[in-house]
Amino acid sequence: MISSFEFILPTKIRYGAGMLKTLGEELRNLKAGRIMVITDKGLVNAGMVEKVVNIIKKENMDYIIYDEIEANPKDYNVEACAEVARKEHIDTIVAFGGGSPIDAAKAVTVLARQGGKVRDYQGKGKIKGDCLPLITIPTTAGTGSEVTFSSVITDTREKFKFTIKSTAIAAKTAIVDPELTLTVPPFVTAATGIDALTHAIEGYTANCTEPIAEAMGLYAVEYIAGNIVEAVKNGRNLDARDKMMMGSLLAGLSFSHADVASVHCMAEALGSLYDAPHGMCNAILLPYVMEYTLPFAEYKYARIARAMGIEEKDDYTAAMKGIEHIKGLSKEIGLPGIRALNVNPDDFELLAEMSVKNGSNDSNPRKITKDEYVMLFKKAYHQSLSNC
Repeated sequence: MISSFEFILPTKIRYGAGMLKTLGEELRNLKAGRIMVITDKGLVNAGMVEKVVNIIKKENMDYIIYDEIEANPKDYNVEACAEVARKEHIDTIVAFGGGSPIDAAKAVTVLARQGGKVRDYQGKGKIKGDCLPLITIPTTAGTGSEVTFSSVITDTREKFKFTIKSTAIAAKTAIVDPELTLTVPPFVTAATGIDALTHAIEGYTANCTEPIAEAMGLYAVEYIAGNIVEAVKNGRNLDARDKMMMGSLLAGLSFSHADVASVHCMAEALGSLYDAPHGMCNAILLPYVMEYTLPFAEYKYARIARAMGIEEKDDYTAAMKGIEHIKGLSKEIGLPGIRALNVNPDDFELLAEMSVKNGSNDSNPRKITKDEYVMLFKKAYHQSLSNC
């Protein structure tokens, strides 16, 4: 028997090349009066935000731009943005960017209406239904944050990433336009692409997954693994960008209805302590966690390998080849080892403690304790040294 589960998708998805043009219609549907565009300075400086602003101007709607969101969005980013939203009487939010602006925007939808500190909303049942309406527009094929109803924020005092989660913070509409990724630099394409691959793999294999999440995760693996190299090496290839964006979207739907697992526990610890790029952390750690987990996920890892094009009948052999293939992909697209983060081995104990405390630790198919996390950090570190 298939276990009972719920599948809630509160976000309308509008997907396709050129779909950004529908933003005006979606703003009208929400009866937007005063809009805040939440983004980052990189996208403003690149002229990308103008694409959004021009559409809002055509609608003769009032707007402001908030571009103070940092990578690995911080608690003070969210709280300062929410304060501006309140003072400016914002009634609608448009999040434009990668996972950081979108995650920050989801948290702002709560604080702008319900007040308090963002950490107040960690855990279950803390968020009421009264949130600002949100439209999400991703500019990278990586996080899938445009369709998830969780937000990962860094507590800067404790240097710890925490999650707030509720369908109340989900976007009303996600406008997913692969044309917006055509100018994403190769390294960012690589890191966000492996981030999406990690979402797909963990969404498919998490202990709490279910058949719909499994199906989307496995299909996302096929899209991402088959197109990431081309997207990195030939960023103007719209077909490759299209497939990567769809893979990222499916992976986001997969893990948001299941969970992530120990790769993210370790990656979020690294990101919290070193403010390191999240996708890069996932890419560094993914194969090592898979190697450790393999005895408890052999069949699923074999299916993942076959989705990546590995033709091997024996499940164990297929799974092992799949893990090696992922290592090869990361190397081919130019992602470094853990040494590139200037990680201090003296921090491995602390990083392991942070990993164990992560809310997704229990979702890994194989239980991982603090000592085993230390072992995995050491393995990633020493193999990175040996590959130099």
